[in-house]
Amino acid sequence: MTATHNFQAEQIVAGYDNKTVIHGVSLEIPSNKISVIIGANACGKSTLLKTLARLIKPTSGKITLDGKPIAKIPPKQLARVLGLLPQSPIVPEGISVADLVGRGRFPHQSLLSGWTKKDYEAVAEAMRIMNIMELANHNIDELSGGQRQRVWIAMALAQQTDILFLDEPTTFLDITYQVEILDLLTDLNRKHGTTIVMVLHDINLSARYADNIFALHKGELIAEGEPSKVITSTLVKDIFGLDCIVVKDPISGSPSVVPIGRHHVQHEKF
Repeated sequence: MTATHNFQAEQIVAGYDNKTVIHGVSLEIPSNKISVIIGANACGKSTLLKTLARLIKPTSGKITLDGKPIAKIPPKQLARVLGLLPQSPIVPEGISVADLVGRGRFPHQSLLSGWTKKDYEAVAEAMRIMNIMELANHNIDELSGGQRQRVWIAMALAQQTDILFLDEPTTFLDITYQVEILDLLTDLNRKHGTTIVMVLHDINLSARYADNIFALHKGELIAEGEPSKVITSTLVKDIFGLDCIVVKDPISGSPSVVPIGRHHVQHEKF
């Protein structure tokens, strides 16, 4: 099992150039759980994740890992605890699957040391978890979108961090691949205790796979907690502007959002 960490953000304000996107967000990430950040497009989900991961420097506020400001933690030391899979990673030209996954071992290596047995084992384990062992010698350019996404996640897993951030890991994938990847990430969390924080677009998949939900609206955190307590018709209306009813998912028991369209309201027959 991975270690338990205390990861907190306090009154974070962040954005790009002169535009503020995140407005005074405070949160604590539940350790060894799966958390999902939800919200409408352009509400600041990815900006918040990047700020927590130290890719964006907040203009004010404080982010701490085990009581220490993450801004003061050396990059390699932070990378041994926190891994990040960005939304659209750049694929190195002509690289094989095994080589790309192997790049996840960088934080554990020094300039003078070569690959160790632990490095090889970590790469093999990451590829096994993501079911891509048979693709090891394939060029990354030859893979489908779903296969490629599994390779990127395997690279993050090879980093062997206790905390893993993923920015929309299921975007542009069909529903089969979405469920497959979320199932694999859930297995990782349940078996190894990895703390996972994801940005997802699909509110029903978010509710099904999350232990904890962070709901953003216009850069502000307006609700957080277990999906059953957070996902309500009122919240969905507030953050998405969508009229809906919330029912119980017959498979998972999680809340499921059913939109009410103007042309699908059942009228009483007279």
